[in-house]
Amino acid sequence: MTSASPTVNAPTALIAEDEPLLAAALQAELAKAWPELQIARQVGDGLSAVSAALELQPDVVFFDIRMPGQTGLDAAAEMADEWPQEEDAPPLPAIVFVTAYDEYAMAAFEAQATDYLLKPVQADRLAQTVKRLQERLSARQQAAQSPALDEAALGQLRALLGQGIGQSASPAAAPPARLQVIQASHGQQIHMVPVDEVLVFEAADKYVRVLTEEKEWLIRTPLKELLPQLDPDTFWQIHRGTVVRCTAIETVERDEAGKLRLRLRQRKEAWPVSRLHASRFKAM
Repeated sequence: MTSASPTVNAPTALIAEDEPLLAAALQAELAKAWPELQIARQVGDGLSAVSAALELQPDVVFFDIRMPGQTGLDAAAEMADEWPQEEDAPPLPAIVFVTAYDEYAMAAFEAQATDYLLKPVQADRLAQTVKRLQERLSARQQAAQSPALDEAALGQLRALLGQGIGQSASPAAAPPARLQVIQASHGQQIHMVPVDEVLVFEAADKYVRVLTEEKEWLIRTPLKELLPQLDPDTFWQIHRGTVVRCTAIETVERDEAGKLRLRLRQRKEAWPVSRLHASRFKAM
């Protein structure tokens, strides 16, 4: 659903919510709390949300946490990864997460100073969020502040993703043991690949590529399930679909568009570093 054409210079927003009645209720409450805000589009899933955000480049995105195919957090992370990085590119949208009552999620959002709304949206809570958003957008009009504001938002996303908000696993569950061996099937055989030999884990369609210095294996375990079992001091996530052994990194290069790519000592490929994880690489 698309609203009327936005007024020139009016702030714009995208609503990503898979329940039409709740999306309509949020839009109605926003019309009361923030009449100047133009709803550029409503979408019902994470992939559509990312596509619409990149196309419309709104000032604000309201992400439902649980959506078909992709959580709101994952969609926000993908949006941040794909957001243009040229000097004249607009700043990242301000993000508000919308969630059903969940004490764990609420505590995580508050700890990261992240804006969130509970379903069904209450007028008084929305008024507080609108005030914060207006202050943030006002600050962004000063170009010198935009990079700092973007990095703060990226830091919040990284922290929330690390806590698994929106996933089915229980937050109270004990952390899994560190993975020592990858069991990769090949024909009728199962190959035991020591994790100490792995240089890269890369998501590829329904598989994860496991790369050593000379070989490549395919496994069906999703990267999200592997990550908690890997030592974060050894394996660094550099993209939503790529994890590399940090001691194997040889160089990190920045191209003309400002995007980073790294090379490993033992492999010939160049690996892109997403905006979300670029803060790892700063000269000492």
